[in-house]
Amino acid sequence: RSPTAEALYRNDARLEVRSAGVRIGARRRITQEDLEWADWIFVMEREHLRRINESFPGLPLPRISILEIPDEFRFMDPELQKLLREAIDPELEAALSDGPEV
Repeated sequence: RSPTAEALYRNDARLEVRSAGVRIGARRRITQEDLEWADWIFVMEREHLRRINESFPGLPLPRISILEIPDEFRFMDPELQKLLREAIDPELEAALSDGPEV
């Protein structure tokens, strides 16, 4: 969901990342193709997961983690970067040490 998260992880050779929004006015809105492409989705809030479920009923979804980070920060806000790293890095490290690339 977060362009900041995409920017933070875009150069990580272990990952392929893209961001997409769930709201109608999003610059790039999530699509069925995104969901079929993804192995793992991180959403900022439970509301984002709810919107995905409502927009794509019956579609098998990849693993989705809710970060519980309020969707109220500006792009590349230092506090947002810190919160994203604290929430995502441990999950990624655990997943990548256990199996194939995410």
